[in-house]
This record gives sequence, C-alpha cells and structure tokens, in this order.
Amino acid sequence: MGKKLTNVWKVLIGENMLTDRQKYGAMIYTVAGVHVLLTCIFISMKITPLYLFNICRVLSYLVAAYLVRQERYLPVYFITYFEIILHSLVATICIGWKFGFGQYIIGIIPVGFYLCYTMKNMTHRLSIATSSALLAMLAFISCKIMSCYTSPVYVVEGRKIEIMFYIFNSFCTFAFLITLSLLFVYEVRITNARLRHQNAILDQLANTDPLTGLYNRRSMNVFLEQALQSQTNFHVIMCDIDDFKKVNDTYGHDFGDIVLQEIAEITMKTVDDAGYVCRWGGEEILILISSRVSESVLHIAESIRTKVEYHIFELNQKLVHCTLTLGVAAYHKNETLEETIARADDNLYRGKRSGKNKVVM
Repeated sequence: MGKKLTNVWKVLIGENMLTDRQKYGAMIYTVAGVHVLLTCIFISMKITPLYLFNICRVLSYLVAAYLVRQERYLPVYFITYFEIILHSLVATICIGWKFGFGQYIIGIIPVGFYLCYTMKNMTHRLSIATSSALLAMLAFISCKIMSCYTSPVYVVEGRKIEIMFYIFNSFCTFAFLITLSLLFVYEVRITNARLRHQNAILDQLANTDPLTGLYNRRSMNVFLEQALQSQTNFHVIMCDIDDFKKVNDTYGHDFGDIVLQEIAEITMKTVDDAGYVCRWGGEEILILISSRVSESVLHIAESIRTKVEYHIFELNQKLVHCTLTLGVAAYHKNETLEETIARADDNLYRGKRSGKNKVVM
C-alpha cells in the first residue's frame, strides 16, 4: 500500500511539478522574444531611442538567463520588473500613451505575486510582491499623467499603426495573464494532489500496522464500536501463531517478520470483504466478521487455519511450516465488546491447551 502511494506521488507530482528554473526561464525568454520583435519594428520606424533601448533589454535578458542557470532568481525578478516599467515609461515619452505600452505595467502585477509566492527559496515573498505592485501602480499613473501634459518626442503618422501597436501590446499583456492563470490552476491542482497524497499517507500511518499492512488496534476499536452501534450480529476471531517465540529463537526475528507478513496476507485474502483484519498485538490477529451465521464464520476461520498449515515459509533457503490456532466468539446482546473479545481469547487458549492448530468456538 505504502509503495503504491509513493509511486503515484512520483508520477503525479514529482515528475510534473514546474521548477523555479523552468518558470523564470520561460518568462525571460518570452519577454526577450517580444523585445527582439519590437527592436525590428522600431528600427524600421527609425525611432532610435526605442530600438537602442530594446537592444539593451535583449542583452540584459542574456544576463538574466545566466542568472537563472545559477539559480539566482531574485535579481532575475527585479531585472524583468524594472525593465518592463522603464520600457513603458520610455515608450510613452517617445511615441505617446495611445500605443498601449502602459498595459505591460498592469500585466506584471499578478505575475510578480505568482512568481514571488511560488519561489521556494525566496524570503519576504509577500512583502516584495506587494511593494512591487504598489510601485507598478505609481508608475502606471505617472505615465498617464506625463502623457497628458507632455507631447511625444516622435510623431507616428497613421491611425492604423497606432491600432496595430495597441492590439499587439494588448495581446502580449493578455497572453501573460492567461498563461499565468493556467499556471495558477495547474499548481493548485498539483497542490491538491499533494495534499491528497499526504493525507493518504497519514491515514495509512494512523490506521495500519507498518509491518503487516493490517489495520492496527486503534482502527479495529473504531470498527468494533461501529458494529456495536449498528446493532447487527457479528463475530470476532482471535488468531495466534503457534510457537511463534520458538520460530523467532530458532530462525531469527527477520524470519519471524516474514511469517507474520505472509500469515497477514493469507488472512486478508481469505476474509476479503467479509470483515476487517487487524494486528491486535505481537503475533495475535483479530478478525471482525459482520455475520450472524456461525457456520460461515467457522468456514472462514477453518480456511485460514488450513491455508497457513500448508503454506511454506522460506528465508535464505530455509523452508518452515507454521500453524495457527483460532478462537471464535459471537457477539451477544447486552454484552460488552471486551467480554466478546475475552470469550474469543478463551476459546483460543482452549485450542492451545488441546493441541494447537485448530479452530475453537
């Protein structure tokens, strides 16, 4: 059970989780690609400050790519953040507000929160993202105010060019936001899968015996209480491995563990959906069967005993036979659970005293 859960975890989580390097790498290469395209456009438009600025920005992203490989993510974040604000400011000064370069400032606010909050090794993440967002808001307002009181340095002729720039910048901004939203949904799903896996592991640790995989005593007490409260007839079977101390003393505790594990597996497969099986303590196994028919319960108990008797236990070429003695007791109304289990235990020891390897009810 534990190995299966671990394998599921590795497949669903470990191999699919985006790393910090992947996130920042995707961000800087995408933004660098936009700047390369803008460089070509501004060269064709002969707007010297903007194409020189974009060339410098492409070079700065080469530095950022190196920093990503060094896993120095905080400088990469600030290079990208201030570059976008500065680019929006320079573009507004050169060609005006109507071309839509100010939209990039809005786009980086949620990107900042997402990247800062998901970076595992970054300290003061929330304060950095919040401060960055406030600064971006001030930059956006400043660009707008500046455009109202100053004329652009370059006058770009043609309404179509203005519209095309606005559409292009809007597309880039929305692409960032949509990609960010998809990444957020993806990471939420990954986080939920992680929580489900961790809860399953915790549930397994809390409710099962680590050696045998059977339910532990705590879990069986819950099942017994539920059976009692449901007012249905049930039986309990107390099982004990015959001469288990002798097995440990003769062949060692490693072999004893194998005997316990294989008997637990035989018991679980035989009981199947008819009831619950737990390791009650030491080499004792307690079975709860939700049935009022004693004959069917005795059939299950006898089947377990027979399978154990004819099973061959092997370790390091040692072949050993072991047997099991079982005591069966039906629950009687107005009787406590302790009294029912005690009667099963008494029947077990009656079987021990009368020769072992038998079922007693």
